[in-house]
Amino acid sequence: MRMYDIIKKKRDGGELTTKEIEYFVKNYTHDNIPDYQTSALLMAIYFNKMSKRETLDLTRAMVNSGDKVDLSGIKGLKVDKHSTGGVGDTITLILGPMIAACSVPFVKMSGRGLGHTGGTLDKLESIKGFKVELTDEEFVRNSNNINIAICSQTANITPADKKIYSLRDVTATVENLSLIASSIMSKKLAIGSNAIILDVKVGSGAFMKNIEDAIDLAKEMVDIGIGYGRETVALVSNMDEPLGKAIGNSLEIKEAIETLKGKGPKDLLQLSLELGSKLLLLAKKVETEEDGKELLEEMINSGAAYEKFKELVMWQGGNINQIENPELLPKAKYIIEVKSEKDGYIKSLDAEEIGKCALKLGAGRETMDSTVDLSAGIVLNKKIDDNVKKGEALAQIHANDMNKVIEVEKDLRNLFIIGEKNKESKKLIYGYITKDSVNLY
Repeated sequence: MRMYDIIKKKRDGGELTTKEIEYFVKNYTHDNIPDYQTSALLMAIYFNKMSKRETLDLTRAMVNSGDKVDLSGIKGLKVDKHSTGGVGDTITLILGPMIAACSVPFVKMSGRGLGHTGGTLDKLESIKGFKVELTDEEFVRNSNNINIAICSQTANITPADKKIYSLRDVTATVENLSLIASSIMSKKLAIGSNAIILDVKVGSGAFMKNIEDAIDLAKEMVDIGIGYGRETVALVSNMDEPLGKAIGNSLEIKEAIETLKGKGPKDLLQLSLELGSKLLLLAKKVETEEDGKELLEEMINSGAAYEKFKELVMWQGGNINQIENPELLPKAKYIIEVKSEKDGYIKSLDAEEIGKCALKLGAGRETMDSTVDLSAGIVLNKKIDDNVKKGEALAQIHANDMNKVIEVEKDLRNLFIIGEKNKESKKLIYGYITKDSVNLY
């Protein structure tokens, strides 16, 4: 078998066999195929696309390129969740404890933030002593004892995806549905959970900017999950504005605590309930989604979900005092209000640009080597459709460098588009996708 023939076949619109895909992935991972030939194949895939069978084969080959996480030692049906990334997306820190409080194992390997999107591990590291690196034994032990474990991915999960993605990033071949879906799903499927829910974001702060593309991606990923033998469903949710009100690591931990106590932003709780009820259904814990929502609300109202978050922190070495008293979490030196210059309603709020403002303050990282300021960020006082009066606070800037505050303040104020009330109310959730159907709300 020759790489030249594989490139030519895909260039001419042919469908690659399972063996050809396995040959390419294995040999590129082991440096037996040069970047220039892989770039040529990626461009051929970009233009001629891949069938569903090819996409599943590519995903499977990337899963098999590295380590797999064996969760067979964890009792019960294990569930996992993945978000395609957004701004202020604190869902994992709320959903996980809610699900675990229902006695369903929530097992998740998370990543760090890059660019305008935040990372779950960075948020958790706002808690002093919190250990994000767990051995396989610790991961299984925690899951069996408290039904929840959240940690960093092992270094050798899907090495093929890491290599291929790096090349896609510099060869203008990122925006291909099969390549995107296989990249995301290979990392999820390398972890042996029984059921996966996907939160596919759409809007200004998401990778997918329009509904049609988001639905197509969700369908592709659900098909891969089902084809791999995992129960998989996807939700398509709005990322035209940040989720919740806090953007920044310790700020989002505080917001997660408030939400677990039933006092957080409504959108965070609503999306957590939607995702959670579907996960409980997949885990066969409930018979209907309504039953799932009722059970999750009971976990919030009784305090069980909040207590489960405290258990997660304690079992992974974090300072429980910071959870019981969030004022002990990292706090910025300066907290500056950004005030409205006129009356009206918030018509729009560009999530990506707000994320970039938080990035300038130090809340995120430009590169994986960047240092994150765990106390920096933005808290929104107003969101889309809210009424605002001149002189009212639109947002708070949390920073440790006054020069960064000055740089961000004007940009942030200009991102709040104020005018007449929108004729149609915003939607948080656009629909969900199963193996059999696309259900739009």
